[in-house]
Amino acid sequence: MTEHHGKIWWNELNTRDVAAAKDHYGRVFGWTFETMPMDSGEDYVLALHDGAPVAGLFPLDNLPQLEGVPSHWFTYLAVADLEKAVETTVSGGGSIKRPPFDVPGTGRFAIVEDPSGAVVGYIQPQE
Repeated sequence: MTEHHGKIWWNELNTRDVAAAKDHYGRVFGWTFETMPMDSGEDYVLALHDGAPVAGLFPLDNLPQLEGVPSHWFTYLAVADLEKAVETTVSGGGSIKRPPFDVPGTGRFAIVEDPSGAVVGYIQPQE
């Protein structure tokens, strides 16, 4: 996993209108989409290019903690050791926005704010 440390691993469109996003990116890039149910009951949508996953579409509508946050692209960076990356971020002046959590079959995630105020996701991919 250390060979992936620091690389952009995943991009996700956090959106308030999944249907419009699918229509737009389908027309512009020819992406197709596959829906996956999440534990929350919401659907996560994988965007596929030539059958391979290239991004995710995440619905924001039913998350009260994100009320008022506009649709936006969100980046996840790969880390070799999630807990160490989070600890280093906090000790360097950043903060934790969402503590580490597991997504079965995918990896371990955390959402942090870096010392400059930028919010980013860390992922320790499942091997």
